[in-house]
Amino acid sequence: MLSGLLLMTGLTGCEDEKDLIIIDGNLPIKTSTLYMVGDATPNGWSIDSPTPLEAVGEDPLVFTWEGPLNVGEMKLCLTTGSWDSPFIRPLNAGAPIGKSGVAETAFKMHAGDPDDKWKVAESGIYNLCFDLRNWTMSASFVRELDAPTIEPIEADALYIVGDATPNSWNIDNPVALEKKSDYIFEYEGTLEKGEMKACLTTGSWDVPFLRPESNGCIINHEGIASETFVYTTGPDNKWYVDEPGIYRLTFDLEHWTIAAQYVGEYTPASKLYMIGEATDGGWSWDNATVIEASADNDEIFVWEGELGRGSLKAAREKDFSAPFYRPAAADCEISENGAASDAMVFTTSPDDQWKVVVAGKYRLTFDTANMKFKAEYLEGTTTLPSLYMIGDATAGGWSLDNATEITTEVENLYVWEGTLIEGTFKASFIKDFGAEFYRPTTDGIEVSKSGVASNAMMLSTDPDNKWKVTDAGKYRLTFNTADMTFDAVYLEEVETIAPLYMIGEATAGGWSLDNATEFTPSTEVTGEYTWTGKLKQGTFKACSIKDFSAPFYRPSSPDCEVSANGVAANDMVYTASPDDQWKVVTEGTYRLTLNIKSMTIDVKYLD
Repeated sequence: MLSGLLLMTGLTGCEDEKDLIIIDGNLPIKTSTLYMVGDATPNGWSIDSPTPLEAVGEDPLVFTWEGPLNVGEMKLCLTTGSWDSPFIRPLNAGAPIGKSGVAETAFKMHAGDPDDKWKVAESGIYNLCFDLRNWTMSASFVRELDAPTIEPIEADALYIVGDATPNSWNIDNPVALEKKSDYIFEYEGTLEKGEMKACLTTGSWDVPFLRPESNGCIINHEGIASETFVYTTGPDNKWYVDEPGIYRLTFDLEHWTIAAQYVGEYTPASKLYMIGEATDGGWSWDNATVIEASADNDEIFVWEGELGRGSLKAAREKDFSAPFYRPAAADCEISENGAASDAMVFTTSPDDQWKVVVAGKYRLTFDTANMKFKAEYLEGTTTLPSLYMIGDATAGGWSLDNATEITTEVENLYVWEGTLIEGTFKASFIKDFGAEFYRPTTDGIEVSKSGVASNAMMLSTDPDNKWKVTDAGKYRLTFNTADMTFDAVYLEEVETIAPLYMIGEATAGGWSLDNATEFTPSTEVTGEYTWTGKLKQGTFKACSIKDFSAPFYRPSSPDCEVSANGVAANDMVYTASPDDQWKVVTEGTYRLTLNIKSMTIDVKYLD
């Protein structure tokens, strides 16, 4: 009996030990997709269309890729469309990938900082292997890159963009060159010290650019360091003008060459660039408020204009890592009484900013010689700021360019009536994803026929809470930014027909969502859209929301050909990735019919 009791006790002890499970090391990273992004990769820094790796058949958690890598940086992600997701990174920042290869080595995965990346030291064809089961990677050099195939580039227009150019980084309004012949384009004018590249269309960064073969190719009074260029999406190489002046640039799109001739001296005016949610341009360098030095003193900068509530700071160069002019103490208030303190510093940290607490028209003076700042309140704001609503529940989707604008004549009260579809949304005064947004205090607060589940509203950058529309229809929304409340009233059912747009180099608008080609919905066949017009050689895809991170209508296999014989396959898919597109191989006039219910495409070649 005693032996039996001891045996039972032992069995019970073993059973208890089964409850304690200790896992040593990382769990496998379970995913069906893996992408790499960076200027070293074929698709550059496009988070909406990063370069995919393929899973090995024997083990679905081992991904491989073979192809060209440029000199530059790279990291990996599991999904597209967001920089906030976790990334796979080297254990040490700048871990090199070169011709000597990388033996099996551990990696890490996390979101946010430190933003460690691999550094490709030598360009070439590489074979990469990422084992997500054991958290290891390896790389081997296969061979040198193939020489680029130079084929004449047919273009109706050519533009230069960059902080060296008169229009800076404004991709919606880059500097147009003069077309001298079929392949020759010329620009004569001022260039400031800075970077530049060239493109064939406006409105999108997700297109191939004309660039130097090596980043930082110098342009100065001696000409250009290398006359050859490449036409590619990445790496993001740019020419560097290291001497301001008047230049004549000549691009030869037939032979892929560029000539630079220094014509004369040019002394650009000293400038400050002011950014912040209190300014019209928000935190965007492209839309920064430019303040030129006074004519009689290049250390005094005076600006007059309207400021909204929010913060601001100023810099001499468009670089977040550069020093800024700031108040000597955090959140120095600007109001109808002026600035709380005139003390100013020029430093990279701490990130102190002036804080406008009363919107209105001001005269700001930056005295950079004596490090003094002055704010004079001139009058109350003449126009109340607009509130912008974005989200897949809205007509403009997640595109800030197509955000739903809500105006008001009553301060702090914004009322909008219109159609919402099922989806989410939030609102902000600034068209900047990094700005503060009005959102519910709890994520996923429902907006439905019953109204809104909770009226509480907050203004914050995170967490990224959003309202969730569960019943499509016409609504009246009320944002009270003083009481921080939100109200939604369901007005009526609305039969909505989603728009359908087409983008791609085969279309007239290229890759610009602003210039996307719109289909005509059928009044007889549900879900059917048609379009008739000219298509060039190249690729295209279609979308209902003007947002590169949204799903697109695509062929079910890559490079599905569109020709005089119609389309190679009629079926299509609606997905964010992989980035498959139809490929027009015969230029001409077509009639396209897409049916988003049956998920089919029909193509008729007309002439």
